[in-house]
Amino acid sequence: MGAIYFASDLHLTAVEDPIFDRFSALCRRVAVDGQALYLLGDVFEAYLGDDDDDPLVAAVGVQLRALADAGIALSFTHGNRDFLLGQAFSARAGLRLLDTQAVIELGSRRALLLHGDTLCTDDVEYQSIRRQLRAPQWQAQFLAQPLAARRAFAAQARAQSSAHTASAAAEIMDVNAAAVAELFEQSGAEWIIHGHTHRPALHQLEGSRRRIVLGDWPRAASWLRVADDGSAELFFEGRRVVVD
Repeated sequence: MGAIYFASDLHLTAVEDPIFDRFSALCRRVAVDGQALYLLGDVFEAYLGDDDDDPLVAAVGVQLRALADAGIALSFTHGNRDFLLGQAFSARAGLRLLDTQAVIELGSRRALLLHGDTLCTDDVEYQSIRRQLRAPQWQAQFLAQPLAARRAFAAQARAQSSAHTASAAAEIMDVNAAAVAELFEQSGAEWIIHGHTHRPALHQLEGSRRRIVLGDWPRAASWLRVADDGSAELFFEGRRVVVD
């Protein structure tokens, strides 16, 4: 057996970026005592398709493949930055692609995993764009374009996203409490684990319900570790929080 790790929002941009070194360090940590690693989206700052020849894509694939070959189960759910990651990359890297929401058993607990953007229902503009970008027809048309055109689009989209984030009210960018409550009821989960908001925290809700928000790696490495005995620790911004 071994520990189960969760991480999201690495926003990797280049092999030379210090964040890639943090990612490599996490892989080494998982290799020592892990049995599984769940990546909950936005591993890449931008992912343009499985045919992308950026050295970063290949380097991440190599790191993950080494874990998979060592017998560690790897799973990935799409974020809003890397929703085009497909079967070809997942096969090379040894990843299992998850649905938008996935329920797993963590010992005696039922946990629901997701990127987290679908919980930000107050951000109506973002949700509209998300529906467009997740449409199979749009994705097929986009992937048919040359890589240079896709890179230009991604750069423009990141600029627009930054402008939207800067202008939107802070509460709109966070999860909607009613959406969280509904998800707990629908799933029967005790824990919801997600990223996306860049607001890492442990939210202790009614009874045994916990909402665990993973941190964004441009600030600091962040992960959740669940040990064999069910004990869990959330690491972010140099802090360690025991999840009880």
